[in-house]
Amino acid sequence: MDELEATIENIVFQAEDGRFSVFRVRSKKMERISVVYKGLAPFLGEQVRLSGNWAEHPKFGRQFQAFTWQTIQTSSAAGIERFLGSGAVRGVGRAMASRIVEMFGDDTLKILGEQSYRLTEVSGIGKKKADTIASSYAELSDMKELMLFLEEHGISSHYAGKIQATYGNTALKRIEDNPYCLASDVSGIGFRTADRMAMSMGIKPENESRIKAGIEFALMQTASAGHTCLPEDKLLTETARLLQIAYADVYEVYKKLIRDDLLRKEEFAGTRLVYPEYLYRAEIGVARRLLYLRDKVNRIWQVDYQSIIENWEHETGLKLAEAQIEAISASVEHGIFILTGGPGTGKTTVVKGILAVLEKAGCKILLAAPTGRAARRLAESAGHPASTVHRMLEYTPNGDAYFFGRNEENPLEADAIIVDEASMLDITLAHNLLKAVSVGCRLILVGDVDQLPSVGPGTVLKDIIRSKMMPVVRLNSIFRQAALSPIVLNAHRINKGLQPECDKCNDFCFTEINDEEEAAEYIVENYARITADEGWEGVQVLAPMHKNPCGVMNLNKLLQERMNPAQPGKNEIMTPNGLLRTGDKVMQIRNNYEKDVFNGDIGRIDTINGTTVRVLFPERPEGERVDYAQSELDELQLAYAMSVHKAQGSEYPSVIMPLVPSHFMLLQRNLFYTGVTRAKKRVILVGSRAAVNTAVSKDDMRKRYSLLAERMQEESNLI
Repeated sequence: MDELEATIENIVFQAEDGRFSVFRVRSKKMERISVVYKGLAPFLGEQVRLSGNWAEHPKFGRQFQAFTWQTIQTSSAAGIERFLGSGAVRGVGRAMASRIVEMFGDDTLKILGEQSYRLTEVSGIGKKKADTIASSYAELSDMKELMLFLEEHGISSHYAGKIQATYGNTALKRIEDNPYCLASDVSGIGFRTADRMAMSMGIKPENESRIKAGIEFALMQTASAGHTCLPEDKLLTETARLLQIAYADVYEVYKKLIRDDLLRKEEFAGTRLVYPEYLYRAEIGVARRLLYLRDKVNRIWQVDYQSIIENWEHETGLKLAEAQIEAISASVEHGIFILTGGPGTGKTTVVKGILAVLEKAGCKILLAAPTGRAARRLAESAGHPASTVHRMLEYTPNGDAYFFGRNEENPLEADAIIVDEASMLDITLAHNLLKAVSVGCRLILVGDVDQLPSVGPGTVLKDIIRSKMMPVVRLNSIFRQAALSPIVLNAHRINKGLQPECDKCNDFCFTEINDEEEAAEYIVENYARITADEGWEGVQVLAPMHKNPCGVMNLNKLLQERMNPAQPGKNEIMTPNGLLRTGDKVMQIRNNYEKDVFNGDIGRIDTINGTTVRVLFPERPEGERVDYAQSELDELQLAYAMSVHKAQGSEYPSVIMPLVPSHFMLLQRNLFYTGVTRAKKRVILVGSRAAVNTAVSKDDMRKRYSLLAERMQEESNLI
């Protein structure tokens, strides 16, 4: 690692959230150097010591990528003047800074900190202005002291802004009293960061506060792993491993927490399961609300819906199967209804039939799906407007928190709600959805229960079906037209644990390449070939993992180099997620309701103008073009390749999917099945025969701990 001592000359860019900055410095050798840092920039005029590495940017040339920086006390009058004139101190501009330094010289900072009343000696500064300047400098001094404290204990000073905003001038005392408060109170600071600071401060490994924080962290990690709860022994073992201390030490603190009723727990089948509070409430809420709404349907039907179905069949030329008619009838008769089935089994036709009946009855109907792309697909197939579940619930972010405008007090105004891709609903979103469904309204959940479960905690759709407490219709028959598709046929073969048939046509093929780097090259060549024929939206690479030669990260790098190489005059910009350039295929990675772009939306960079990036989203109904300021660029990442999880709810004309030995940990039947069913016309599998065999045969899907089904059964017995 290199070190560089320099003076801050110019702040080129500072992200609003303090996570990224670019600034220019002048070194001791009088060189001007550009510095990139993931955090808050120093103040203008400060002398700093930077630690990091030199790098060569293809457009901006030689840069210093700083990992940390520390202030070296500013001593020269020129440096002090530049610092004060930077705007960091309220009430002091360049002219005022010049007058202050002219009056006090090298003692200026001492005067500001210890004898601020003397500022009135400077022309143009009265007592009120002197107080403002002194107050601002004191706040700044607190921040600098906090930044120095963080750096001294091995923590990046870029967290200082968030910590100061959370605790104000009590920040240092709060951290010194209990550094673990950072993990629970400050967004972006996790347990490991807080623990590193605590260890640096001399806190002992067996300290009770540390063990409490470790238990809380291990418990909160349950959500990241998809669980709503954890068995007691698993929680304690994981905490002991995390803290690198004895199991017995963890157990003693855990017993106190249980005794004081500070942990949510549930006994089931001889096992004690422990919950984070919010997941406990969500799981109970979903179970009770489902059962309550199931039998509260409004009996307003004065129409013969069997006749409506027959007329609709006649008008559309469709002939519904018995299971499809059963599904439409069940959606009318029950407050909650579940429709599931694989590709080609007619779920879309049933949804259209349900809509025909509900509209004929004069119902107000809302359609929604968990992602923007899934909502647009639903709207196109159903011929009815649809939105994301979050938008339907009037989701509003509020800093690190959020709230839904639709809830128990302000329910959705609808007689029926249809939610597609319901396998993607996690327990918290399902809870908020159910709270917003008014009594008497029908809720119809449609999804393929054999796909990957939600990214968030729980397996809501699967658990509802497993409980046997809700009316469910599962469509199993493949319709004649769908049966002609090798994608549909092979998807069902995979779901049954059978090898896909890859040698009968070119629309579902497998190329065996055991060397992973060669496989990556083959993927790049096929991607380029299909794109040349069908355009940039014609093909999508879906990989099981992010790392390794055939992982998302490396494939995106290779595909960017092949499909959109650097050229003179082609603008590019460095972002927290990597280098982007004009013409790149990119993906929105979280919902942005202000811009009307959503997690999983795919677009193409149209222009890069300075620090503003304009992206074209062809499927965006509000207009294709969306502008991103530099502080928003962490919402974009390259999308030539993406994970199978990110592709849930989406479809692409062609899918290229690597299956290689290094993906072994994530090779599962439901992941393989989900990836294959994202393709509309063509599937190209690349990799080893052994990896394909593993993906088909491995059906021991990692268990997600949840008691939703059991709660529904128990609550039903109490009704």
